[in-house]
Amino acid sequence: MKKILTWGGIAFLVFFVAFRPESAGSVVMTIAGSIGDIGSGFATFISNLVS
Repeated sequence: MKKILTWGGIAFLVFFVAFRPESAGSVVMTIAGSIGDIGSGFATFISNLVS
């Protein structure tokens, strides 16, 4: 079952990028921005612990 879901996810990803590249780029930029915000929050937290 896990193998089927993995291949299905990969197929969906390829389809999404091939037929909606603008939307796919927007999703990636949103996710990357969120990861950057989380990293910045952790850095601020650690910095405040050390100070």
